[in-house]
Amino acid sequence: MPVFILQQDYDIIVVGAGHAGCEAAAAAANMGSKVLLITMNMQTIAQMSCNPAMGGIAKGQIVREIDAMGGYSGIVSDKSAIQFRMLNRSKGPAMWSPRTQNDRMLFAALWRQMLEQTKNLDFWQDMVRSLILSPDGKRVEGVVTGTGIRFTAKAVVLTNGTFLNGIIHIGEKQFGGGRTGESASYGITEQLVQIGFESGRMKTGTPPRIDGRSINYEALEEQGGDQIPDKFSYLENTSPFTGLNPKKQVPCYITYTNQKVHDILKTGFEKSPMFQGRIQGLGPRYCPSIEDKITRFSERERHQLFIEPEGWNTVEIYLNGFSSSLPEDVQYKALRLIPGLESAKMFRPGYAIEYDYFPPTQLKPSLETLLVENLFFAGQINGTTGYEEAAGQGLMAGINAHLKVKQLAPLILNRYEAYIGVLIDDLVNKGTDEPYRMFTSRAEYRLLLRQDNADSRLTPISNAIGLASGERMQRIKEKETRYNEIIHHFKNNSGEPGALNSFLESIGSATLNQKTRYFNILSRPSISIEKLSRHDNDLKVFLLKFDNETIEQAEILMKYEGYIERERENALKLKRLEEYKIKDNFSYDEIGGLGAEAIEKFRKYKPATIGQASRISGISPSDISVLLIHLGR
Repeated sequence: MPVFILQQDYDIIVVGAGHAGCEAAAAAANMGSKVLLITMNMQTIAQMSCNPAMGGIAKGQIVREIDAMGGYSGIVSDKSAIQFRMLNRSKGPAMWSPRTQNDRMLFAALWRQMLEQTKNLDFWQDMVRSLILSPDGKRVEGVVTGTGIRFTAKAVVLTNGTFLNGIIHIGEKQFGGGRTGESASYGITEQLVQIGFESGRMKTGTPPRIDGRSINYEALEEQGGDQIPDKFSYLENTSPFTGLNPKKQVPCYITYTNQKVHDILKTGFEKSPMFQGRIQGLGPRYCPSIEDKITRFSERERHQLFIEPEGWNTVEIYLNGFSSSLPEDVQYKALRLIPGLESAKMFRPGYAIEYDYFPPTQLKPSLETLLVENLFFAGQINGTTGYEEAAGQGLMAGINAHLKVKQLAPLILNRYEAYIGVLIDDLVNKGTDEPYRMFTSRAEYRLLLRQDNADSRLTPISNAIGLASGERMQRIKEKETRYNEIIHHFKNNSGEPGALNSFLESIGSATLNQKTRYFNILSRPSISIEKLSRHDNDLKVFLLKFDNETIEQAEILMKYEGYIERERENALKLKRLEEYKIKDNFSYDEIGGLGAEAIEKFRKYKPATIGQASRISGISPSDISVLLIHLGR
């Protein structure tokens, strides 16, 4: 039977419309490529499969970075937000992480709306069952769908999420699915393994959803948003909490498990797919199921749970911290022993899902595969967990697929440039055998990679390749002019002893003997611009023309000036290693002094630079020294 070819002139095909696929399609299309986004269900584009929230520790920095580069995640998160919180405010600015609670349905609707308004982007609803490869199998040329339609393209980005041979587990029940109510995807794993790819299995889980009308909120601890809510996007007018008709933030709530809850959960362990070996894949270490928690942390009498509303106009509640694959009746009985949930009704039980992934050491730093040219992977297919990690990879895969099609050099973000750079560098060079989640501790240059300066770091880079808009560049220039004016004022103007000494004495700080530069006073512990201006009228008048965001950024740059400069110097050392290029066809066998393990790993990972080679797991400093000497360095 002849195969119908619907269209032959796509530059890029993106398979999957989750967070990775949406960012990949938008980036490539906005850069000028003709893009086809294929999804199994047009009604679930950008669906929040797990918790209704974006950002969090280190993840919020990624969302800011995506926005700074012209991606959509920050804008959609802001416009669908029902609450905003800046986490880790009690710590240093390198740790501050923005987070939103979101309206799940509005989030997906806004994503689809923005994609439909993106030029150069087409859609097709179907499953992709296989790739079209060149006769020698070394280059991708398109895809074949479940209904037998062939789409050809110059590059393909796979963002299959949890759908590749997905199996859903609830107690002793198991059935195929990519998430509840949706079928799994078959064929791609088998084809890729046949041509030489290594694959593995991972698992993730989700908690039961609850009817909010059945919850006793008086028994719970309320957790509201920030009094002055911020937003993710560096563009204006993206927050529902500002403007002429600001919305009131929706609170979350906190409750706890107890020993009775744990005892009920244990009665289901004999039917647990995790404990009985029916699940082979490894789950996320930092987001374990409730049954895993009470086993691993048996000394704890309780575990914290978060009651998270799913939107402005729904009573559905996400029970964060209670992920489970135990039988439905066990989940239900345990649920009703939790304070505030004694009369709780479930909309659906929690479940675990097991799926295929491909160890990311099979990728170049551009996220193009080593085995097949013009084929890119992004998201959970690479072994990551989280919307933000997926979206960051999707953005970079879309950018690099476009650049490859246009025969331009790939864009590689370094570890000192972005959390996205840390994420991809870790995946490509170290790999992962458990779902990878980003933390601030993974970034050695985190004082440079703050959430407040993502636009200054990344928008110029993105603008240079044709993605971030001129409007964004103009906003950066204006922002830098404003905060530099404050810094200049602090370094060239002084505070009077008569105005400030009583304040300094009250907080136990040394008083002034003479006029002292504001910059020097600000460097003291417990001193902030806000406190200084409260006791110095001249300074207060000067600061009236600046917004809080500009003042805060100026303060960070002044208070941490020495630390920032030290990190910048260390980053320059790494940059020099990244400038030492290694040719694709470089022969490591010719180098005397390299051990067999080093030669094997260099052959496998094909590092593009000395810097990348130095971060491959198992490579020693002496291996790098031998390599540098051979390269004449």
